[in-house]
Amino acid sequence: MLSKGAFSPPDWAKHLNPAPSSIYSLAQLPSPIHRWDLPNLPADTQVWIKRDDLTGMQLSGNKVRKLEFLLAEAKLQGADCVVTIGGIQSNHCRATAVAARYLDLDCYLILRTSKVLVNEDPGLVGNLLVERLVGARVELVSKEEYTKHGSEALGDMLVEKLRAQGRKPYLIPVGGSNSLGTWGYISAAQEIEQQIEAGTCPRFDEIVMACGSGGTTAGLALGNHLSMIKAKVHGYTVCDSPDYFYDYIQGLLDGLHAQVDSRDIVRLVDAKGLGYALSSTGELELVKEISEATGVILDPVYSGKALHGMVKDMVCDAKYWTGKKVLFIHTGGLLGMFDKLQQIQPLTGNWRRMQIM
Repeated sequence: MLSKGAFSPPDWAKHLNPAPSSIYSLAQLPSPIHRWDLPNLPADTQVWIKRDDLTGMQLSGNKVRKLEFLLAEAKLQGADCVVTIGGIQSNHCRATAVAARYLDLDCYLILRTSKVLVNEDPGLVGNLLVERLVGARVELVSKEEYTKHGSEALGDMLVEKLRAQGRKPYLIPVGGSNSLGTWGYISAAQEIEQQIEAGTCPRFDEIVMACGSGGTTAGLALGNHLSMIKAKVHGYTVCDSPDYFYDYIQGLLDGLHAQVDSRDIVRLVDAKGLGYALSSTGELELVKEISEATGVILDPVYSGKALHGMVKDMVCDAKYWTGKKVLFIHTGGLLGMFDKLQQIQPLTGNWRRMQIM
């Protein structure tokens, strides 16, 4: 834990370039895979779940796998702080803040919020509590400013300000999703391959995951394609359209000289519903139902929407899913649930005053 070491790609990924030279051990791996007995599945369908919500680093989920490579590069370049950007309840930003503090790096977060709230203290709900406890500097921008300038330009602005102050910042993109960060889930594919070979889980026909910034999906889809896993990967998009993500993932693949078409290695399905980080009653009812039935709590922004999309798929095309062995990737994000308390409370009426005789 917290040690830096040399990185050697799996044999089937050695042709990818550039490959990282080093990695920081930040996550508690391998994350377990276990049977997940969901209700109302098609006949003979098995669902298993990979618990990347249990990778440690204060519930950092899938984000920590990318940060192991990104922060290794930051330290290699002599950075004394990191800058990243995301929504007001960004899991990636919270994970970055924690990991940076573990490695003695200051952290600056550009967080997107509404124009009504951009001039107010953002509070301590959910991910914000952890970010502020570990000392991250929060810079608020409105959604309109984010749309006008874009994440790259906003990140560059803050980086230039910090350099003018004599700092040595390292900029991490939204979600940690660049070609370097993609190695986090190329390595996760190797981990799944090893778990299959060890007999701790079956060989899977389908892999299901949320697609939020593209890096996790790109890495796992590529690793699945190159390794012996060879399942069909389904990415349920929770913000932009599938076409946007096919193009974005293609850019990540091209950045690694993978020589593969994104549309050939992943099926992307629109699952954003009301919009990014906006939850319908049906989505939250499903999260509550699955929590009560299985004890596994899904976040409402990513994995909750992915499961909702998968369940709809299974209802619409039960024949396709019948008899399949499915691996669902739980990418974490539990702290985001606290931002939904008002919506969730009416779904949880199981309390009463104890009658004392």
